[in-house]
Amino acid sequence: MTTEHGGHAAPANATEYIQHHLSHLQTADGMFNLDTFWISLILGFVFLGVFYMASKRATAGVPGKLQNFVEWIMELVNDTVNSAFHAKSAVIAPLAITIFVWVWLMNAMDFLPVDLLPKILEFFGVYKLRVVPTADVNHTFGMAFGVFLCIIGFSIKAKGAGGYMKELFTAPFHAHGVAAIFLAPVNFIFQMLELFAKPISLSLRLFGNMYAGELIFILIALLPWWAQWLLGGPWAIFHILIVTLQAFVFMALTVVYLSLAVEKH
Repeated sequence: MTTEHGGHAAPANATEYIQHHLSHLQTADGMFNLDTFWISLILGFVFLGVFYMASKRATAGVPGKLQNFVEWIMELVNDTVNSAFHAKSAVIAPLAITIFVWVWLMNAMDFLPVDLLPKILEFFGVYKLRVVPTADVNHTFGMAFGVFLCIIGFSIKAKGAGGYMKELFTAPFHAHGVAAIFLAPVNFIFQMLELFAKPISLSLRLFGNMYAGELIFILIALLPWWAQWLLGGPWAIFHILIVTLQAFVFMALTVVYLSLAVEKH
């Protein structure tokens, strides 16, 4: 039996509790997940605000803690970009920093107590909320689609529209004359498989890891309080590695894919 709370049924057992926490706040037609949109947007502004504040407080003398932290992140990302991307681009480093920090912030929402934000929003009449945007496959596919467009854009800029189209039909199997005509459709199929596999792998890898982490925290929340402390602490510490690693992997693979996009085959 469920109990009524403000006209909405409150979870009465473990199954309903899990289903409740895995339900999105959506538009009336169910087409858009409003929680994913607003939380990711707010975190995007948090990222911009913190880095803007760091840039305003930057000094050539003894740097503050915020400046040290931001510079450490930028050095980490720049090292990755310099080792993986060998062409010249004014966009790649800012893009990589944005991806790494933004994805990390969205992943890190998993560290908030499972019931904290949902309980707060219940006072405002909101009874469904998922706080980890990267545990929503729609969002990870959306980010991966952005990378997909960047891959095409970088390829066209580096090779020209004609050169890019030619590569679609002449690589990876190079040939001349009649053989080139027969291999053209094969090359095109392989190129399409490679092109679409990149955003799919990016999105599913991030989604799978964050969805699993979110589900484990929900399951831990169902345990007695002493078991929550016993299991929740170690899992949270381990999850710090997962949150950071997944943000880094998404960023690093994006840089690698864009590096491959500008190389001539």
